[in-house]
Amino acid sequence: MTRKVGIMLAFLSVVGAAPAVAQEVGPGAGTAEVTFIPGGATFFTSKGQNPDFGNYTYGGAVAYNVNKFVGIEGELGGTIGIAQDLGFGTGIVNLKTPNSLTYNGNLVISAATGHSVVPFVTGGLGGLTMYERAELGINGTQTLLTSNVGGGVKWYAHSGRWGLRGDYRFIATRSNDTAPAFFGQDTRYGHRVYGAIIVR
Repeated sequence: MTRKVGIMLAFLSVVGAAPAVAQEVGPGAGTAEVTFIPGGATFFTSKGQNPDFGNYTYGGAVAYNVNKFVGIEGELGGTIGIAQDLGFGTGIVNLKTPNSLTYNGNLVISAATGHSVVPFVTGGLGGLTMYERAELGINGTQTLLTSNVGGGVKWYAHSGRWGLRGDYRFIATRSNDTAPAFFGQDTRYGHRVYGAIIVR
């Protein structure tokens, strides 16, 4: 009886371990992934009297892949304002743009290529919190509802433990009558691009 139990446990151990080993060494999306975004850029287009502007972007994301096609991702990122020429209705002024924090929940649909290069499309909802910048008339913190849609490509190393990611998003921020005149009273549209490192 003890021998049968021992054989059964050994069999279950081998069967249970095999999928985990296969997942660890092969390229492609894992069940869980962490993305580190060391650098990118976000550009908002002009609207009415409000200028277009760009900020440096950084952040990270955590994804749970339900299967090889569908994943759910939570993103947290920030933008650092940079001094630039801002074209207002009265002329061009060189000022530093506001810092902001972004947070999104996204659905990610990946192509099951079976190779180390995996294209994907994504979209979701979230928020943008813009911080005080008195010289632009932003006298407090303002939070706006956002949506995004886009895509990109992931490349996984042969070990399957890490990879690289390039991402593009089209962003829309919903208007809010109580927002500062510089940003938020009109629906604004933007573009975000970044390069990132994936860890599994």
